[in-house]
Amino acid sequence: MAITSPEERIWWNERIERGELVWIAIAFCWGIIMFSMMVYWHIEGNQNFSNEAYRISPKVFEQRTEEFTKKFTVREDENTGYPVAKPPAGGDVYMLARLWEWWPILELEKGQTYRLHLSSLDWQHGFSLQPIGINLQVHPGIEHVVTLTPTQSGTFGVICNEFCGQGHHQMVGRIYVVEPGKSQ
Repeated sequence: MAITSPEERIWWNERIERGELVWIAIAFCWGIIMFSMMVYWHIEGNQNFSNEAYRISPKVFEQRTEEFTKKFTVREDENTGYPVAKPPAGGDVYMLARLWEWWPILELEKGQTYRLHLSSLDWQHGFSLQPIGINLQVHPGIEHVVTLTPTQSGTFGVICNEFCGQGHHQMVGRIYVVEPGKSQ
């Protein structure tokens, strides 16, 4: 409700002041610039990457991830007890989200390219790779495939950045990136 009523009952027929038109034009131009920058940074900024997405049954994705983990497990993580899977360079890598874990822990080689398959078994989760800043929404029934080439070695955290319930703050996974031919 306005502080004062408009002079005319049909207020949208009233003349727009020159100052208001200037601000509308500035806002419109700024919106066009921002939209153009989103497209530009997607293409040239190496900030957002294009990924593939497919429909998949959560049970099928869980089965593929378990088979991948069983085949490539090299040890258990001393902090979590989760398996650490080290696939061959250039292969497909699977990681699933479920209340309240990212599973399994991955060990990748620096400079090698991998196809990372992500999906959720239960709720929508956020895949945030820290400190790199890769962010994806991971949905049940959708398999996201991202091509990754790690450029630095170290330990990287996978954090859920979409609120998924009571244990959300504890949903942390890990990706180790090691020099070629070495192990964590």
